[in-house]
Order: sequence, then structure tokens, then C-alpha cells
Amino acid sequence: MAPPEIVLIDYGMGNLASVAKGLERAGAAVRLSDGPEVVGRAGALVLPGVGAFGAAMARLRESGLADALLERVAAGVPLLGVCLGLQVLFERSSEDGDHEGLGVFAGVVERLRPGDPALKVPHMGWNEVRWVGQGGALMGAGLPDPAHLYFVHSYAARPAAATVVAGVADYGGDVVAAVARDAVWAVQFHPEKSSSVGLLLLANFMALVRKERAR
Repeated sequence: MAPPEIVLIDYGMGNLASVAKGLERAGAAVRLSDGPEVVGRAGALVLPGVGAFGAAMARLRESGLADALLERVAAGVPLLGVCLGLQVLFERSSEDGDHEGLGVFAGVVERLRPGDPALKVPHMGWNEVRWVGQGGALMGAGLPDPAHLYFVHSYAARPAAATVVAGVADYGGDVVAAVARDAVWAVQFHPEKSSSVGLLLLANFMALVRKERAR
């Protein structure tokens, strides 16, 4: 059977080369696209992202990618958001103002405020992620618990519903590291920079894609 095609969304703010390489190593056929018509026909999507929330949302909306992505999510197509790609799936962010997100998940994105004043922002480097809930059981299947994964971020999601939380890190208090609902997964860390453990997570996403494709 041919490897599932994953459309990697190019909206000018992603670490595309390393994400594509990680997906390919996990068994995907990667198609990079900045076209809403391609995204609108995709059988699986990855939304990467590095940078500011407001600029990301402006590019997604102006390009038509936001509407195409939301249509695919409504159709039950698997989606993996990475780093900023997780954050824009929420309703709002307070980064440099007040910005509206895609609203796939209820909740907001706020600046990290570690309880330990010795901890710096951005949160940068390796940290342990504990898998929680049904989403964490699927996303973290076969991975260590806790798993060491690589983070680079200054803002973090605060979901309205605890049931979507799939992974939690400790950085002067609990930080949401992963969320999941149905075929939508999103992670604050960078699996493509997280060595073999990150590749295992991408492989779990590929297993989800294959399962949905077989329906």
C-alpha cells in the first residue's frame, strides 16, 4: 500500500524542511502546499508554525488557508498542529494584543508565567511530558511516560475543557503540551526536533491517518 499523503501547510511561518523530513521518516508521503484548493482536498494535514500568533492568523486568513483547513477539520480529516500550529487552533491569543484564532478548540493562549522566578521565558529545551486522558493514551502509545521532548515557546494554551488535554509539562507549574479531540491532534513541543521519541509520536499520527483512511 502506498504511504498516506500528508499535506504540509506552507503559510510562511513554519519549520517546513525538518517537519517534512520527520514525517517522511515516519512513513508519510509529504506534499508541501500554500494553496487552499490543495488543502481543501487533503486526506490529512499538518499545520506547523514558528513566530507570532497575530501574523500567523493574518496569513492563514488572507490566503484562504484558514477556511480550507476548517472545512477539512469539519469533515473529520486528521490534522496535526505543531507549536504555533497548536496555538492558532484555539479561540484567542493575548500575544501582542488580542487576536482571534481558528476556534477548533475552546480556550485561550497566554504568556508563560512560571511560578519559579529562576525559569526563563521563552521555555527552550528538553522537558518531560506526562500523557493524560484518552488523547494522551493514543498520542503517547509506545512512548515513554514521561517522555522527553523539545520545546521553544513563550506562550501556551489554556483549554476551556480539561478533557482535550493529552500531555502536560512542568515548567514552574503545569503547561499544556498536547491536546487531542477525535482526529485533531496538536503539540506545543517540536516532535521533528525530539529525536527518536518525536518520530514515534509522528508514527502514531500516521497510524491515525491510516485508520481514518481505511474507514
